[in-house]
Amino acid sequence: MHRLFSIWPYRAIRIMLAAVFLWSGVSKLISPVSFAIIIDAYGLIPGNWVTLASIGLPALEVVLAMGLLLDIQGSLAGTAVLLALFMAILGYGIHLGLDVDCGCFGPEDPEAEAFHGLRTALYRDTIMAAAILYLYLWRFVRSAKPVGFFILLKILFTGRDER
Repeated sequence: MHRLFSIWPYRAIRIMLAAVFLWSGVSKLISPVSFAIIIDAYGLIPGNWVTLASIGLPALEVVLAMGLLLDIQGSLAGTAVLLALFMAILGYGIHLGLDVDCGCFGPEDPEAEAFHGLRTALYRDTIMAAAILYLYLWRFVRSAKPVGFFILLKILFTGRDER
């Protein structure tokens, strides 16, 4: 049990989640027009909001990924909320029987070409949700708190940690 709650699994899982969200966000930001087409295929938001969503969602993924890497307060909660949103959208698509790309890793996603299914993406997201639950459990067991953003800035600019 001691190894399960050592710092290394916490760091490794946090870094893996950050890598997935960073890869996902950057790959969609490279081609926001293609991602907008995928978003529009779900029919969930008005057409005039699709372009904003095709840039805003991936940008948020990148910001949250950086926050996870640095273990900044709020980044895990933001990631959990965004993942829950993605899972709800995937569930909606599965419920309607849509045959669309999940849009998870942008237009060049090899998974989309191979499977073109939403269920695989939902299973992957479920595993990531379990990882987020582990991170919260780890923080609870260890009574650990992530660093606040302004405290991090103070440490970076002054070199002192006065917590």
